[in-house]
Amino acid sequence: MKALALLSGGLDSILAARLVMDQGVEVIGVSFESPFFGAAKAGEAARELGIELVVVDIGEELLEIVASPKHGYGKHLNPCIDCHALMLRRAGRLLDELGASFVVTGEVVGQRPKSQMRFGLRAVESESGLDGLLLRPLSARLLEPTVPEREGWVDRSTFLDLHGRTRKPQLELAERYGITTYESPAGGCLLADENVARGVRDLLEHGQLTIPAARIVAVGRQFRLSPRARLAVGRNHAENEVLSRQRPEDASFVKVVEHKGPLGVLTGLPGREDEELAARVVARYADTEGGAVVRVRIWGGPGGSRTIEVMPLDPRTTRSLAI
Repeated sequence: MKALALLSGGLDSILAARLVMDQGVEVIGVSFESPFFGAAKAGEAARELGIELVVVDIGEELLEIVASPKHGYGKHLNPCIDCHALMLRRAGRLLDELGASFVVTGEVVGQRPKSQMRFGLRAVESESGLDGLLLRPLSARLLEPTVPEREGWVDRSTFLDLHGRTRKPQLELAERYGITTYESPAGGCLLADENVARGVRDLLEHGQLTIPAARIVAVGRQFRLSPRARLAVGRNHAENEVLSRQRPEDASFVKVVEHKGPLGVLTGLPGREDEELAARVVARYADTEGGAVVRVRIWGGPGGSRTIEVMPLDPRTTRSLAI
């Protein structure tokens, strides 16, 4: 018997997979990638469990959901019910391909508002197309028996009846299994972060939510220069490196020439006035003398490379542009 286990790298998903593995079921991990979450932690978890991991990119489909989620958002811009249903639909498509019979998740009844309340769990299962084939071992004894339980593929009595937000039972079980590597419960989807949600909402409002734009929405300081132009400015070397790698197509780099300072990435359809404003914002955060004109290079975009002289933007106006 073989099962697919959704693996995020969090403790609940690891424990759910392990509980099923204990019954002699072969488990293959499935994780998902998008601009708002990755599979790195899931890879670590799969290695600790000693199982294969399949990674599925759901970026484009998730952007469509973020724009118009059937079940609405969580606290910020996180469409958790619709996103979970999407993940399970994609996992369901892999069942035949990988020779598996059912899907396992680490969901716990009542652990999270909305998506893990009973109505949310029912909605996810119904919309995933996995009716009866979705096993939640951590709360199985609180839920209706699934096909794997009814058919005797697994022993329901060995599963748990966890409910609510407490982590104590999971931590005790992890200690028993010797599991020490797992992601903090605070980790996960960037759409649940207030600042990232604000940036994504800005992209939606201006019709600019694309995969490349979404990849830098959580990096550095974010500015709306005009309805057509947006600027991301690194706050440190690490963020500058990320911006240099993730720059969207047709975007421009912006950097002060003779002084230490951050890298800016200008996106959208900027005009000359947007470029000058971007240069002034980037100069504001460079190591320059107050009130001095500085030279800023703009390159990499459709307008080619050029160097302009600008005055750094004053702090108050800079703050008014911040997203």
